[in-house]
Amino acid sequence: MRAMILDAPGRPLREIEMPVPEPGPEQVLIKVHTCGLCRTDLHIVDGELKEPALPLIPGHQIVGTVVAAGERAGQFAAGDRVGVPWLGSTCNHCRYCLSGRENLCDKARFTGYQINGGYAEYTVADYRFCFPIPEGYPDLQAAPLLCAGLIGYRSLMMTGEAGHLGIYGFGAAAHIVAQVARYQGRKVYAFTRPGDVEAQRFARDMGAVWAGDCREAPPEELDAAIIFAPDGALLPAALRATAKGGVVVCGGIHMSDIPTFPYEILWGERVVRSVANLTRRDGEEFLAIAPKIPVHTEVRPFPLSAANEALDALRGGKISGAAVLVVDG
Repeated sequence: MRAMILDAPGRPLREIEMPVPEPGPEQVLIKVHTCGLCRTDLHIVDGELKEPALPLIPGHQIVGTVVAAGERAGQFAAGDRVGVPWLGSTCNHCRYCLSGRENLCDKARFTGYQINGGYAEYTVADYRFCFPIPEGYPDLQAAPLLCAGLIGYRSLMMTGEAGHLGIYGFGAAAHIVAQVARYQGRKVYAFTRPGDVEAQRFARDMGAVWAGDCREAPPEELDAAIIFAPDGALLPAALRATAKGGVVVCGGIHMSDIPTFPYEILWGERVVRSVANLTRRDGEEFLAIAPKIPVHTEVRPFPLSAANEALDALRGGKISGAAVLVVDG
């Protein structure tokens, strides 16, 4: 099979030919159709997330078809279309796993980080951490649901019933979250890089009632804010824009250092919290609600061999919506 390999952080991915993997007893072998690109992939490739399992096939928003299953992977059969997310396995018996917080498991392993991912023609995955893909979503549009959608949904749930919602960084996750928030009757205020009029236009197209740059104050106080951009300086800005009793959710896996800020912008029972990974329950809930809205994903396709070009476009903020590798077809 063809695959794009990361040999060392900071280096471009390398296209190689390698054997198709064999599924283990609780794994399925998947013919990959599409794989979404995520900012987490950038953090891995650029060395901001430490200790990836090198050499590594990145990618954790995988859509494909099961072609073989291990002897104990009974849930799926050949021909089933499945999605593979970031969370690839957990220990299933620690205090986090037993209390519905498997996203915090100390022994969790992640697709495209410790487990080879979807920048390849085939991959294997633990069947217990795969999801059936809802009908009505073509492979290309389904891929961003598996991380941008899931992490975005978990972040949104952390905001409670906030009616005025700020979103800092309007990319793949934000354009999905905005649709869910609008469906729930919330008002969305989008914050972009200064001068990024294209992202602001895109945010309004996705239902934002206001879009401006991250240095501006919104026209209304926010009840909550979600920060998807990996810029720590946005946290004080979001706190200043958020009303007393509100919450600021950091939705990324990596963020630059947060600058010091005065206690007064945290005071008033404002809350700052992070979102770590996802649970299978998040996936089940979001993939059930997405077709009802229905969530529409804006995608820019790239062939598998252009993975480096796609990562460069994502790194440079040149993607409206989500970038997706088209691996098969």
